[in-house]
Amino acid sequence: MKTGLLFGSFNPVHVGHTIIAGYCSQFTDLEEVWLVPSPHNPLKPSGMLLPEEKRLALLHAAVERQQLPLKVCDVEFSLPRPSYTINTLRALQAQHWRTQFVVIMGADSLACIEQWREWQALLRDFEVYVYPRVGYNAEELCAKYRAKFISAPVVEISSTFIRQALKDGKNVNAFLPVTADF
Repeated sequence: MKTGLLFGSFNPVHVGHTIIAGYCSQFTDLEEVWLVPSPHNPLKPSGMLLPEEKRLALLHAAVERQQLPLKVCDVEFSLPRPSYTINTLRALQAQHWRTQFVVIMGADSLACIEQWREWQALLRDFEVYVYPRVGYNAEELCAKYRAKFISAPVVEISSTFIRQALKDGKNVNAFLPVTADF
């Protein structure tokens, strides 16, 4: 089985996440896509994170509504912290040794891949699918790092935008696959 892994804080999950996951599940050779929430991305500040249980519950609700081969994988909540993608991949590979895991990331993430722990091993041992992001030449980055460019829709919605809009008193329900009190 070939399974895509879309990592993120999902703080909160928004339609950009579900669009990318849905695209990958339907328009690539992936048989399914797992959304992998991170307790804390070591490259981002943790002060603004919703509680883990809330992010996980929202993510489960969002995935259930999609009626696509999507799944929530909470493996990082049981791994040592901070969570590093390479450690998560190794743990998943040990648990699911018949599954071929593919990392799904935006061009913005690939642009800073050299900041990641054991990034060379990640690129050597796992296939990486890269979707476009405004301001990044995804195809050039894919050529440099031997990743696969996928022509997914460009989605410029971020959790940061959602949080700021909520702080400003805006109604952002159109951007959220499920709504909750924040």
